[in-house]
Formats: sequence, structure tokens, C-alpha cells
Amino acid sequence: MNLLGLVNYWAFIILMMIGLYILLSRGNLIKKMVGLSVFQTAVFIMYISMGKVQGGTAPILMNGDVAYSNPLPHVLILTAIVVGVATTAVGLSLIVRIHEAYGTIEEDEIQIEDFGT
Repeated sequence: MNLLGLVNYWAFIILMMIGLYILLSRGNLIKKMVGLSVFQTAVFIMYISMGKVQGGTAPILMNGDVAYSNPLPHVLILTAIVVGVATTAVGLSLIVRIHEAYGTIEEDEIQIEDFGT
């Protein structure tokens, strides 16, 4: 199997590791949301890559034996993108409220301030 033919899966692995690293290593809540979005994009790429069949066509009935690509993963990813945008919007609005309440968006400072009172 050719490694160049697996570019989508390599992109998935690299993006997922970058997103996970950002999510775990940063204390800034905005940066955590960016890491979560990168991680989410990696999952989208994986599902779309799995739904593609080499030499497959759209699922339209034709004469003869034809390989079809399954459209279900693509439809599910459209729904997941909408949910992801909504989740990101809610997360960012919560970060705005946290900043109003605590005056910071650094996770360490919020935890110290919360348990210190």
C-alpha cells in the first residue's frame, strides 16, 4: 500500500495530535477552544475519508456493476459541523461570562481564586 495514498489519514493523525496537545498543554480557555476545534476538524476528516470508495460514484442506479460511495458519512459530518459551530459559540460565550466574573481566562488563576474564597 502506498503511503502517499493515505494522506487523509496522516492529516487526521497530525491534526488530532496537534489539537490534543493544545487542549492539554494550555491554560488559556480561548486556546483550549481552538484546540478543541482542531481536534474536531481532524475527526471530520477521518469520517469523510472513510466514506470515500476508490473509483466509487454517486449512488445513482446505472446499468452494470458499479462501485458506489456511501453518502451517509458526508451527511452526518454536515450535521456534526453545525453542532460543532453551536458548541464553539456556547463555549466562547461561557468564556466571556467567566472573564466578566473572574477578570481572567487563565484556568490556573480561576481555580486558585475559586477555592481560595
